[in-house]
This record gives sequence, C-alpha cells and structure tokens, in this order.
Amino acid sequence: MSALSTPSPAIGPSAAAAMSLVERIRGGENAAWEEFVRENVPRMLAVARRLLRCEEDAADAIQEAFVSAYKSMGEFESRSQLCTWIHRIVVNACLMHLRKHKRTGQRQPLSSFDERARHSQLWHRSTNDPSEDAERSDLRQTVRLCIDQLPEPYRSTLMLRDIEQFNTEATADLMDCSVECVKSRLHRARSALRTLLEPLYVQGTSPSSRKSVSNGAV
Repeated sequence: MSALSTPSPAIGPSAAAAMSLVERIRGGENAAWEEFVRENVPRMLAVARRLLRCEEDAADAIQEAFVSAYKSMGEFESRSQLCTWIHRIVVNACLMHLRKHKRTGQRQPLSSFDERARHSQLWHRSTNDPSEDAERSDLRQTVRLCIDQLPEPYRSTLMLRDIEQFNTEATADLMDCSVECVKSRLHRARSALRTLLEPLYVQGTSPSSRKSVSNGAV
C-alpha cells in the first residue's frame, strides 16, 4: 500500500459479526434468520408495545416488520448498525399500523391542555438511592400513562423523540412531515404532558417527587 493510499475503515467485532449474519441470511441459511429473530424480537416487541399499547397490534406489527426486514436484507449496508436498522423498520411498521387503524374518541384534543405549560426533561439516569430509584420508576410509569392520553400525532412524535431516541430529522422522515412540523408537535406534546403531570407531582406528592419533576430529574 502506498503512503498516499487511504486504508478502509476497520470493522469492529460486533459489526463484523452482524455483517456475517446478514450474509448468511442473504445466502438462504435458515439458522441465521432464526438467530436474527431470536436476538431481536424481544427488544423490538417492547418497542411495538410502547408505541401501540395493544398486545395484538404489537404482535401484528412485529410480524409485518420482520417480514419486511427479511425481504429488505439485500438492501442492508455495512455502514449501518443492524440493531438500528431493524429498530427503524419496526417503528415504521407501528406508525403504519396506527395510520391504518386510527382510534377516535379515546383521547382529549391537545387544545384542552394548558398551552402555557413548560417542558422539563422527564428521563434521567438511575441514582444510587434504591428508594429514590423506586420512586422514579413509579413516576416513569405515571408519565407513560399520561403520554397515552395525548392525541395522535403528538403522542407518536413525543415517543419517537423522547422515548425511542430518534433525532428530529429521522422523526420527520418516519412521520412523513417536515422538521419544523416535528418541532412544533414535540413542543406542544411536551407542554401538554407537563400540564398532565403537574397536578400529580407538584401539588400532591412527596417532596422528592416534586423536586424530581420541577428539576426534570425523572
């Protein structure tokens, strides 16, 4: 290799293993596909449950997503992470499921929330205090219940950005809307969520819970 040539980027062990698995699947090896399904379905089913809130719908979305993944395995590129790739496919299947099976009358319109509410970051790392961690676990559960009261598409936008950790551009792509639309929906969803949480954790709970919400340490 000459001094001016650029070496190919090294592939780490996990990336190399993922590409090896992909190549085996592309080659028609059933055991490789079964390994892929076994390693990814439990985690992806949890994602589908969070987004769809219905066991039957989540199972349907997972089946559709993995069928799509199998058919699209030839399009997988080595520079992508396999876990990120299947995550996006699953989320897209869930969003398609929501669009096809819209439920009406289950949530109040966003206009019923206080638009002046301010957003605070709701997710935080675990502490070293077991009692505080348990309290925050309860708070997270309450937050999830409040998120489920938000109307679509605000709920899905907040879930993709704050729970599934997609960036704004990826969320816009998945939601089939503009980046500015995502930013607007996210702001309104966070404000509405704050409005739902304040009566529960600012006025009527323990001092540590009130502090957690006001400081965003959840």
